[in-house]
Amino acid sequence: MNDVLTLALVLAAAPISAQTPARVAGAGPGFPGTAVGHAPKVEIPWNRFHDYPELLALFDRVEAAFPELVKHEVIGHSVENRELRVYTVNDARTGPANEKPAMWIDGNVHGNEVQGGEAALYTLWYVCENASSNDKVAELLKDAAFYVLPSQNPDGRSHWFERAHNAHSSRTGVMPTDDDDDGRFDEDPADDLDGDGQITQMRKFVPGQGTHRQDPDDPRILVPVPPNDEGRRGDWILVGEEGLDDDGDGRINEDDPGGYDMNRAWPSSWAPEHVQFGAGPYPLYWPEPRAIANFIQRHSNIAAVQSFHNAGGMILRGPGTESFGEYPSEDLRAYDELGRDGEKMLPFYKYMVIWKDLYTVWGGFVNWTYEGLGIVSFTNELWNDDQYFQDAGRAEEAGKGAVLGGGFDRQRHWFDDKLLMGAGFVAWHAFEHPLFGKVEIGGYRKDVGRVPPTFMIEEMVHRNAMFCLGHARAMPKVVFEDVQVTELGEGVKAVDLVVRNLHAIPTRTGMAARGKVGAPDVIAIEGAGLTVIAGGVRSDRFRPERIELQERHPERLLRERGVGSRGEVRVRWLVRGKAEKAVVTYGGEKVRGVRVEVRL
Repeated sequence: MNDVLTLALVLAAAPISAQTPARVAGAGPGFPGTAVGHAPKVEIPWNRFHDYPELLALFDRVEAAFPELVKHEVIGHSVENRELRVYTVNDARTGPANEKPAMWIDGNVHGNEVQGGEAALYTLWYVCENASSNDKVAELLKDAAFYVLPSQNPDGRSHWFERAHNAHSSRTGVMPTDDDDDGRFDEDPADDLDGDGQITQMRKFVPGQGTHRQDPDDPRILVPVPPNDEGRRGDWILVGEEGLDDDGDGRINEDDPGGYDMNRAWPSSWAPEHVQFGAGPYPLYWPEPRAIANFIQRHSNIAAVQSFHNAGGMILRGPGTESFGEYPSEDLRAYDELGRDGEKMLPFYKYMVIWKDLYTVWGGFVNWTYEGLGIVSFTNELWNDDQYFQDAGRAEEAGKGAVLGGGFDRQRHWFDDKLLMGAGFVAWHAFEHPLFGKVEIGGYRKDVGRVPPTFMIEEMVHRNAMFCLGHARAMPKVVFEDVQVTELGEGVKAVDLVVRNLHAIPTRTGMAARGKVGAPDVIAIEGAGLTVIAGGVRSDRFRPERIELQERHPERLLRERGVGSRGEVRVRWLVRGKAEKAVVTYGGEKVRGVRVEVRL
């Protein structure tokens, strides 16, 4: 028999697992972004989004593959009793997670902002896959830990996946709420009239009596008829979102499930409903934010926060309200450095201040984590429509047309037609509506607009994960330098040293110092038979006599302001005694403790 034919028959008869090995032959560990010669231990499809059970299952697969790095705990339950899980990533060989500065990462506080969950998953997966093969990741895990919450709002996420929605619905949690103040709860949701799993739009043909007309080059698009003195009218009207007047009050879809906003529920700059819609009766009213707040407050080592939202391509920091005022300058140095790096790492994203560049947010999550707890915090709004074309000029070219007002729709249809083969648009089709009579239903699917198309998901989550890791690498790291002992006579010695923070984020932010949030940092000296006469911080590096002395317990110097962004603190103690050595330590809630032995 022909040798080639024999080999083909053998391969055909072999089990699938034998033909397709779990790892590429000869591939090394890790998946750093250069695929040649590497294969991940856990293969995850980054070309799709996952419902909540699938998302947790993927987190669990990573945990099972890397049990030495990942452990999860349930910190609470949602309104519909879904688990809120936090996955801790830590290299226990270098110390417990609670003794290292840690980064909190979450996504999906708004149920429809689904890619936040995938971005959180990707970050955890990337760190674990590369912990043993990438020196920078290994160094990061030596001194830092991560707490990752897949979704702040698992109920809203689940409803978005499981039920008919548009791109903007299922933002809320699902606790029943009376949105229209009629004494009933959630009684007029959107209706999937054609049963296709999407909530699209309705339009009606009214010849010569309408507000819109069809784009002559693309009848899918309706454009407004501009105001005019000739009485020109269009042939179409838009009659709103697909749905019925379920409660008979003359309005359609005005009381969906839920109807509140868990990103307005946090204590900092919280305002009631008449000021900030969706805030609830008081801060932390719903079980999800309450469980998260309890976890974060119990983990005072959290020194960085990243919360993923969509969309618009934004790297957001507070304040959320103008009335709060500006953040301390020493913290802005860290914010600005990270934000400007982010603009380079994330094309089409802009570094922005929430109230000034977006809109006022009362009671926002990242406002509370910074303004209330002193943690440098960002919200990334994942995805920007400009990314469809990767060039604003090309987007404009795709949107060109003779009809005023159709540019954006033209761009989106051009992209959908050329790169998605029309898969994102539900073609207009007839329906007999009980109120409006004959209408047409159609429009974009729920997964178009706020989330990227499948082939662009991996780039989005990778770039944002790298922004996260850059933020994590900026968490404070303290070292001792220039340790000196000087004889001053009569048995008294001076112990001098420099405490240096190597990274951009202060060991205690200016906001934490201003509000006296948490415990101050401590620089201490001790030794058997050692008496500390005086101690303090030197205000002049060239004049050692200029010391800001601490009045009580000079052996434990308290630093309310810690050590600033890439800053230093010069310390001097005056000591006497028969001790041959002393131990100097630096400790703080958001910095890994260090110690040095000093020969006296």
